[in-house]
Amino acid sequence: MTSANASTYAYVGNSDSQDVTVFNLLIDGELDLIETVPVPGPGKPGGSLPLAVSPEKNFLFAAVRNDPFSLVTFGIDAGNGKLTLVGSGPLADSMCYITTDRGGRFILGASYGGSKITLSPLGADGVVGETAQIVATQPSAHCVIVDPSNRYVFNTSLGGDVVHQHVFDASTGTLSANSPATVAVKAKGGPRHLEFSPDRRFVYLLNELDAAIYVFPYDSFTGTLGKEIQIVGAVPEGFSGTPWGADIHLTPDGKFLYASERTSSTLAAFIVDRPSGALTPAGSYPTEQQPRGFAIDPAGKYLLAAGQLSNSLTVYSIDQQSGALSALRQYPTGKNPNWIEIVTL
Repeated sequence: MTSANASTYAYVGNSDSQDVTVFNLLIDGELDLIETVPVPGPGKPGGSLPLAVSPEKNFLFAAVRNDPFSLVTFGIDAGNGKLTLVGSGPLADSMCYITTDRGGRFILGASYGGSKITLSPLGADGVVGETAQIVATQPSAHCVIVDPSNRYVFNTSLGGDVVHQHVFDASTGTLSANSPATVAVKAKGGPRHLEFSPDRRFVYLLNELDAAIYVFPYDSFTGTLGKEIQIVGAVPEGFSGTPWGADIHLTPDGKFLYASERTSSTLAAFIVDRPSGALTPAGSYPTEQQPRGFAIDPAGKYLLAAGQLSNSLTVYSIDQQSGALSALRQYPTGKNPNWIEIVTL
């Protein structure tokens, strides 16, 4: 094994075993198991274990989805990627998605069952404080993201078929409705996950219920999404089952986009026309069984996809010209792996 890429680490959240598997991602795409760290608190079999990394890459956060709901904070050792438990604090509900603001002062969560998003302060030690704000959403909030300027926040409502748009005041840590407050998709589409293009000009949305990908132009001045310029499907050719879209990510250079579909256990690949934001299909690739979460390394060379039912992940190399995926090797994880974060320290 070549360890020239020894400073890149992958953190895999496993909900049924209630732990995080830590791997060193090596320069040749091999994974070296570093450790498996338990996450304190009551687990939720069959659910997810959402993770987030602080902007400074010194903390890893994990959301515990059973009552009492909590955010567990781990310190990340910059030398070896290992995790040390720092502490935990309360969350207002079961969160299916968490993220920090761009300044690392607040943690935001989306509650599917509670149809809300929340905002909570983070202490200097990375431990979350009491919830500062709760914002009711249309049914089944599924994702919450902060725009690159740290001035706007977006969340999906799977049951309401809308994306909520918020203004974020980072100085006070408060959210207010933007105008317009929502952007709609087709009925029963089920908006799930959102992703900004690296140049901040577009936002990509993956629906859960029809596995459609929406391409929205983004106005960074007003913090609003425009009328979608394209809708493409993430299911493989000849698919006849019930769509079940899961996750969506772009390579760091914005050249390629990938989406996971759980019914077919596939990854859909697209070439991005960066001037227009438009997507051209570039193949569908079989992957781990029921791929809820995947991630792309910061160098854009490798994609790691985990299977909730296979209890393992596969590393793929990304062809830098075509975006094609080539499976390199499969690795065991904990039970029900469903979230992956990759950081270079």
